[in-house]
Amino acid sequence: MLSGMTADRPLVVSVVVADGLVGSFGLGVCAEVFGYDRQHMGLPRFDFALVGEAPGVMRTDTGIPITVEHGLERLARSDIVSITAWELFDRVPSPVLLDAVREAHDRGAIIVSHCTGAFVLAEAGLLDGKRVTTHWKWAGELAARYPAVDVDPSVLYVDNGRILTGAGTAAGVDTLLHLVRREWGAAAANALAREMVVPPHRDGGQAQFIDAPVAECQDDLLGTVLEWAQQHLAADISVEALARRALMSPRSFARRFKATTGTTPHAWLLGRRLAAAEALLEQSDAPVEEIARLVGFGTAAGFREQFARRRGVSPRAYRQTFRAALAAADDDQAA
Repeated sequence: MLSGMTADRPLVVSVVVADGLVGSFGLGVCAEVFGYDRQHMGLPRFDFALVGEAPGVMRTDTGIPITVEHGLERLARSDIVSITAWELFDRVPSPVLLDAVREAHDRGAIIVSHCTGAFVLAEAGLLDGKRVTTHWKWAGELAARYPAVDVDPSVLYVDNGRILTGAGTAAGVDTLLHLVRREWGAAAANALAREMVVPPHRDGGQAQFIDAPVAECQDDLLGTVLEWAQQHLAADISVEALARRALMSPRSFARRFKATTGTTPHAWLLGRRLAAAEALLEQSDAPVEEIARLVGFGTAAGFREQFARRRGVSPRAYRQTFRAALAAADDDQAA
């Protein structure tokens, strides 16, 4: 991806921050990956710096003061641009910031968002038509604000080539290790992971799993319908059937559902069925075909396809991963 990079200059990495919104942990992850000279590991030289609309002293979300020395003009020569967490309700990204991010992308820079940084990219129009992720807590809000964006709250990161979106906080480690692996190879990524004392990233498997709680439904009528659907996942549930239970037309029901939950009835049902399937894969020895029937997938083949698409691994590999993790935990307790 970074084909324009030459050995005689460092790779310019810029982290966009805003006063009071800088996530201490997320910033630390970026600095850990790009702020040190690790050429001995097979990584290039990095020119790492923080960037803000108004350079100067800023504070992280925990109140720690930091000095930002560069303005947005640095993005014009950056190879990698990282967008940290962003305030969702009181601070709209300025046109100047949005233009700078768009221009960096159009020029060929890799853009990485962490947590709610995805809202900046969505506001810039860079995520339209793309599958992306953010912190599960804000996934519904992202989907509701930007209906042209395909939000997947169940993964730690999504790679769209020159745009990567991560779930934030500790998922930033997985996101950036994946980027290192993609750009500079597995050996460099594994060496970096050892240096950071974190597990090296592996394709699919346990690093992709997030146990995201179901958002509470503040609408009593919808809450009753959702509770019924949750208890009858094996049934052939259609939007029309749910609408009838809510005594609404399918169109009105779908509109109210999206406004309340931030997602569509179909996406919600799919998420609940996949979550139920995960529990059965972890806790039972039921065959995949039986699990597909119990959670409402029409066929085992359809279940395998949807599970692999959303979780990144097959149902069988998922079960094997968690069984291995459980066995390792038991061995640790026995020791």
